[in-house]
Amino acid sequence: MPPAPVAQNDSFTLIVVLFILLIIVGAAYLPKC
Repeated sequence: MPPAPVAQNDSFTLIVVLFILLIIVGAAYLPKC
C-alpha cells in the first residue's frame, strides 16, 4: 500500500473519518434508550 495514491483519495478519506467521528460523538452525547 504505497502512500502515493492516498493524496488522490485524501478528501474522501477525510469526509469518511469526520462522518465516523460525528457518529461516535453523537452516540456518546445522545443516550440510546
